[in-house]
Amino acid sequence: MKTRLIAVGKVREPYVAAALDDFRKRLQRMGAYEELEVAAAHGGEPVRAMREEGERIAGTLVPGEPFWLLDRSGTALSSIELSTKILALAHSGAARLNLAIAGTYGASDELRARADFTWSLSTLTFLHEWARAIVVEQLYRAAKIARNEPYHH
Repeated sequence: MKTRLIAVGKVREPYVAAALDDFRKRLQRMGAYEELEVAAAHGGEPVRAMREEGERIAGTLVPGEPFWLLDRSGTALSSIELSTKILALAHSGAARLNLAIAGTYGASDELRARADFTWSLSTLTFLHEWARAIVVEQLYRAAKIARNEPYHH
């Protein structure tokens, strides 16, 4: 099964970009992984920004493909639970899992309603770029767990 991470905005910090590059390469060796950046809304009010960014994310989704939204109000998973959940999707015949990290103000209600699952990394608030790096690292960790390879200890 392919995995695609959709994120609002660009990564600007070099150290975060380096970490992402490292884990992208690792993931791509293990299977199909891709990232898609959608433009962040600039200026204006938070409600408008969430709506516009949500529409941009939703516009990239293919009907019938699983869609997970990253949000601190979602369900927390251990690394093993994440791996198990992703494996279950793969075994169900899903061709691609889409995950999205919304923008600075979070996700719109419409995007939340579209999500098949809402995943929380933590109840803490992370910098957007850090959340992205954590997600990619956790996807790599989940893949290693699924292969019963040593990384999760």
